[in-house]
Amino acid sequence: MFRSRAKTEKAPTDQVTADLSQQSRDPEAPKGRPTPKRSEAQTQRRRAATQPLDRKAAMRRQREARRADLARQREALASGDERYLPVRDKGPVRRFARDFVDSRFCVAEFFLPLAVVILIMSMIQVGQLQSIALLVWLGVIVMIVIDSIGLGIRLKKQLNERFPDEPKRGAVAYALMRTLQMRRLRLPKPQVKRGERP
Repeated sequence: MFRSRAKTEKAPTDQVTADLSQQSRDPEAPKGRPTPKRSEAQTQRRRAATQPLDRKAAMRRQREARRADLARQREALASGDERYLPVRDKGPVRRFARDFVDSRFCVAEFFLPLAVVILIMSMIQVGQLQSIALLVWLGVIVMIVIDSIGLGIRLKKQLNERFPDEPKRGAVAYALMRTLQMRRLRLPKPQVKRGERP
């Protein structure tokens, strides 16, 4: 009468589960889940084996993987290897835009050296020299704008002819930004010589 009910109630369920586990399952009965493919099972086992136990180890591995990816990207930028380039440089459209710019002289690529010369000229306290520097500065800007507009129109036309079905969004702006860099400082490195048409 004063017994605890919990013990008496647990006994039948324990007995039932023990009986169920002892019964053999019909080999043709479904097991309730699909059998994983061998490749999936192997990758799961590998992942479980290589999974770090603590958070610090996981962070360290992540840092090392990121470093390796960046190193691969740097090598690809130097060699022009398409597989490891950053997303903004990938694809045949971007490659053609780079080659189109690298194959010709652009006024914009001389912008930085000319800017330094004009800055030095404007710092010299001679009125005539400062006015000449200002005129040269205006002339350089006008030439860059005209050259960039012409290059953009020609590149757009070539892209529409060569890649009618490819997405070309941002390719002209990408090429114009490349013209602002000096040839030897461009990344990815130029793959064509000047005068050589892509």
